[in-house]
Parts: sequence; C-alpha cells; structure tokens
Amino acid sequence: MRISVLVAVLFLAITHVVAQEKLIGFTLRHASKQLELEKKFDSMVSAANQDTWMKFLTSRPHHVGSIQGKANAEYMANLFKQWGYETEIAMYYVLFPTPKSRLLELLGDAPYRAKLEETTVEGDRTSGQKSEQLPSYNAYSADGDVTAELVFVNRGIPADYEVLERMGIDVKGKIVIAKYGGSWRGIKPKVAAEHGAIGCIIYSDPKDDGYVQGDVYPKGPFRPQQGVQRGSVMDMPIYPGDPTTPGYGSTKEVKRLAREDVHTIMKIPVLPISYEDALPLLSSLTGEVVPDAWRGGLPITYHVGPSISKVRLALKFNWDIKPLYNVIAKMKGEAYPDEWVIRGNHHDGWVNGASDPISGMVAEMEEARIIGELSKKGFKPQRTLVFCAWDGEEPSLLGSTEWVEDHAVELKQKAVAYLNSDGNSRGYFGFGGSHALELFFNEVARDVKDPETGVSVGERRYAKMLVDADPSSLSKIIGQKNLTIEALGSGSDFSPFFQHLGIPSANIGYGGEGDGGEYHSIYDSYDHFIRFKDPGFQYGSALVKTAGRSMLRLANADVLPFEYTTLVNTISGYVTELKTSLDQMRVETTAENKLIKDGFFDLAKDPQHSLANPKIKEAVPYLDFSKLDNAMIQVEETSTQLSALLQESLSLNPIKVEVLNSVLFHAEQQLLDEKGLPRRPWYKHMIYAPGLYTGYGVKTIPGVREGIEQRNWKEAQEFIEVVAARVLNFNQALQKGVAAFK
Repeated sequence: MRISVLVAVLFLAITHVVAQEKLIGFTLRHASKQLELEKKFDSMVSAANQDTWMKFLTSRPHHVGSIQGKANAEYMANLFKQWGYETEIAMYYVLFPTPKSRLLELLGDAPYRAKLEETTVEGDRTSGQKSEQLPSYNAYSADGDVTAELVFVNRGIPADYEVLERMGIDVKGKIVIAKYGGSWRGIKPKVAAEHGAIGCIIYSDPKDDGYVQGDVYPKGPFRPQQGVQRGSVMDMPIYPGDPTTPGYGSTKEVKRLAREDVHTIMKIPVLPISYEDALPLLSSLTGEVVPDAWRGGLPITYHVGPSISKVRLALKFNWDIKPLYNVIAKMKGEAYPDEWVIRGNHHDGWVNGASDPISGMVAEMEEARIIGELSKKGFKPQRTLVFCAWDGEEPSLLGSTEWVEDHAVELKQKAVAYLNSDGNSRGYFGFGGSHALELFFNEVARDVKDPETGVSVGERRYAKMLVDADPSSLSKIIGQKNLTIEALGSGSDFSPFFQHLGIPSANIGYGGEGDGGEYHSIYDSYDHFIRFKDPGFQYGSALVKTAGRSMLRLANADVLPFEYTTLVNTISGYVTELKTSLDQMRVETTAENKLIKDGFFDLAKDPQHSLANPKIKEAVPYLDFSKLDNAMIQVEETSTQLSALLQESLSLNPIKVEVLNSVLFHAEQQLLDEKGLPRRPWYKHMIYAPGLYTGYGVKTIPGVREGIEQRNWKEAQEFIEVVAARVLNFNQALQKGVAAFK
C-alpha cells in the first residue's frame, strides 16, 4: 500500500469517532440481535471454501453452451440444495455466435498474417486447454470479407473522429484499428460504421495493460504480447439479452426475430487482436504522426494512416441457438415471503474466468452457505432471500435479462432490491446503484474491516479519496459525512433489474490493487488469480462480509433502509448539470461560429486547426425546465417530510409498517416511463441508463442529456416534460409513505 494512503488510514483510525451502533431501519432491540447475527456470520467465513470452489469452476473453459458451463451450474445447484435452499436451474435458449473462420492479413511488399492465437504459459495449468477454448473474437460481429487501407482511430470514440476530421482523414471505405479502452468495446465498431468504415480491428496496447505497466505474465500480472481481450460488441445500449427476443424471455419455443431484423448485431466485421499482431499493422501506417494523447507503448512512431498496403479482414460465424443455465436458489422469508431480496453474480466466462467472474461467484456462494448453516441452527430471514448464478453475462447479460423479462410482473411486485457483484480483487470498496441506498451502504462499509489495514472499508476508501483528491477540492472532502454511491450505466447483471424494471439495485466489489492484463483472455486463470489478484482470498472474504451483511439487513430490517432525500437531491444535481451544460454549449457554439465566420478554420490559413468542411452550427436555444423545476420542488418537500417521519417509523403498528415498506421498495418504479428512451424503449428508467456512445458509462436523465448532446432540441424539451411527469408520479408514491403515518 502506498505510504500516503497508509498515513491517511492511520489518521482516520486515530481521529474517527465510531458512530453508536445503530442500524438504519432496525429497532434498538432488533439492531442488537442483528449485530450478534453478523458476528456469527463473520466468524464462519472461509477462504478455503472459495479456493476449493474456484479450482473446480475454473478447471475448464465455461462459456455459454460449453460442457463445463452446464457442469458448473449443476455443481452450484447441488451445493445450494445441500445448504437448504429451494433450488432450480432455469434454462433459456439464446443466440450465441462463435467463430467458424478468422483471417487478418497485411498485404503488399511486407505481408503479415496475424497469428490470432494465445500461447500456453508455463506454470499456468489451464492455458493449454486449446480444444476447449473459444478463440479470440468479438461476439455479435458481422460476417464479412473486406479488403481496404487501414486507418488508426485511437480509442475509436466520437471525439477521436472529430480530431481525424480536423486532420483531413476520412475512414469511409477503410478498415479502422482502435485501441481498447476509453469506452466500451462495442462503441468502437458502431462509431466506425457510422463514419463509413467497412471493418474494425481492436487491439490491446501495452501502454494500457502490457509491459509499460509492469512485468507481463507469468513473471508479473500484465498482458503478454500474444494476449487478446475477447468480448461482445452487441449494441447493448439499445437493449441487452438475446437479440432475437427483445423484451420477453427466450424460452425454447419462443417466437424470434429473424437475424436480419435484429438491430443490435454489429453491421461490420470486428476482430480483437494482440499487440504482437497489431505491431506490423501499425508499422505499415503512413501519414501524419498522431497527437501526443494517442500514442501507445509499442516501439514505433504512431501514424494515423492510411496505410499504403491494404489489409484483409475475413470473418465467418456459427449463428447457433445455445442453452444457458441460471441457478436460482430461494430461502423463504418467515414474515414477508412475498418480499424478495435478490443477490446475483454470473458464472460464465470467456475462457476459464477466475477473476471475471468466479472471484465474485465464490463469494456469493460462501454468503449463501453461511446463511444456510445459520438457518439450520434456527435463524430465519424475515424476507425471502434469492441467490442467483447467471449464465451468459459475458455475451450480453443473457441469463439475467431473459430471467427478468420472463418474470417481470412477479419481480415488480416482489423484488425489494437486487445486489450484484462481478469480478473481485484486492483493494478498495466500490459501490454503485440507486442513490436511495447510499446511506445504507455507508453503514455497511462502516461495519466491515479492511483485511490489510484493520480499519473499516469505508474509512480506507475515504482515505484514498483524500490522497487522490485535487488540492482545490480537498477542503470539500475533509469532513465529508458519507461516501457517494456511483450512478450505474451498464456492463453487468444489475441492468435488467434496475433500468428495465426500476428495482432498487446496487453493484458492489473490491478492486484497485489487483491490476493486470488477464481480462477476457486465456490467462484469466486460477493460477494467475491466486498469485496476483487476491492471494488467500482476503478480499473475497471481505466481499462475503459486505454482501452477506447487506443481504441480511435488507431481509431483516423492520423498515426498509431506503433514504429518498439522497436520491432526490442527486436528481436535483443532475438537473443543474443539464442547465449548466446547455449554457456552456451555447457559449462554445457562439464562439466557434464566430471563428468559422472569421476564417479561422480555413485550411490555407490555419492547417493545424482547420476543419475539412467547417459549418455554422445552429444556435443553442433556451429550453423550458419549468415543469421539471416545479416537480423537483414538490418531491424535495415530500422526501424531506418522509425522511423526518421515518425516524419515528419503528414505533408504527405492524400493519402500517407493512404499508410503508411496500411504498419504499416500489417507489423507484415510478421513475420508469413505459415508452422508454428514444430509439431504445427497453431502457425505461428516466434517471439512469448507459449512454448510446459510452456503453458501460452512465448517462443521467438520459432522454434530456443525450438530446442536448446530439443537438436534438425538440427531443430534449419533450423529455424534460416526460421526466417531470415521472418525478410527479414518484412524488405521489412518497406521499403514500407520508400518509402511512396518519
């Protein structure tokens, strides 16, 4: 650990006054009982169990449709049954393409045929399982055989194409090569196709996760020269899940869209490659030297291109329907069996998948095992616990999305909250989700000890914030009462629960000190994990204690620990951001238009800053936020009133508490709009969604924000009013909570 972080942690340990051990939503008597239960839970956590289960679950490749994938599901289901859970394997049948043939070659005077193969590493017991491994590819790429000049597009995001335009580079009819990073991988071919490219190559640059960062595997954790990052490029910002069954469960006999009618399959061929295979291709590029920020770690001068010699990219896929296996394990609640607290992590991997996802999966299994053991000794949760092991997350959140779509009506009635994890490693506690859960997770973080420092994981995270803070913002952080929960975009199995159904959700885990280059490669193995990611499963055990505590508190709380003033204040902040960004855009547009009129962007006058086709932009109008402003005033008043009343809620009679709890866990569903977002109706939450051009990255109040960013003023205005209407509905739900006290 860095010395500066250690100093901050020690400072906190000396000065921090631990709050009285009260628990949000519990009477004092029940809080004492709950804390005793958690002590027992903590004492039963076993790192050895996690190690044993990981060895089995990562022993062979376990992608969708594989023999080991099914075996893993059956193995986990049998364990859940032994622990006392009512368990089923819920099967769905999904479109999952796999490579039939792959070819990438540089033509011309210095020809090169890409190896497209990761080599076996000595000391890694599973890297040599060639016959069972999926080859390196991007799922849901288009079939295609294209030959063209090559152009380097940096990260391949929209801003990079603006730079290329200034340099006079057009990718129409070309093949582009982009570095991983900067955005979700599926954005790169999407943007390339929109600019007229006919093929896309994505490579891992050593500056990001190879030898520039540290020793490569097996000496160190970073990506060796032949390592390749697999991954999906399906257009998940439109909708996740089986692309042939949008909005409904992909059961065996379901009616499917024809593949040619699917909008989320990529329109051009896409292939990931290693930096070993990228080097000859990048070396062939001519043209201008790239901007400083674009340069990678290979021993070449990076040029934009185009290449003199052409590149051929030829891909064919098997477009098969494959079975997937979700494991669903339930423990019935004693008092509220129809209120479900749901926990999930996926079990499928691109290859052996130790870090992603099995490190999180074995933590969830250990949580379930301990609760099962406690149940055999007399413990009964007040609400029903549901533990889920999802299949098919890697290609497109397949398992979770199909199950959620298949059970949507029941889940909207019964699901209290969904708690997700994915990969896990050494480091700092991270949490994202509904802002109504921010105070709850701060309290959980207060009560879990960090394995490395001995202070709470909340204090350690706060210490890192202090160390990393810009000096100008340090004064705001010092004395900050709570850690801020991050808004969720996409990238894991919380998405269908949260953004499709409006179920309060969170994504939690540890990381930041287990960096490496194994991601989505054959080197994401048990051997790599126990050496570099989390030796001894110390932070796996921290995740067990964190998620287990969260599940037990949500299950047993007298009054559910949702704090809606935090959510409302956060939404209010997002509205302010929108207004500020609109004002900033207005200033920038006015200034840029003046420069164009004055000839600043004339190629002859200023080639360094010229635009190929400078155009006067439409003036930025003043949008009317009054309906949304008025709605926010009302909900701010109601949420403040409800928050104050919740301090007295534990003295209510049981019938009123039941009514109040129903209001609390259904309220966020009122922020959904059944018509959904523009051009992607699957996403119904009006506050959180993945960005159309950010992928995993969140866009808050997305209907308005993306309307502004895309200069679609009519749409932005329309969605200001849509969001205002949903906020008013949300306010009415909170008013029902207030009424429960009368």
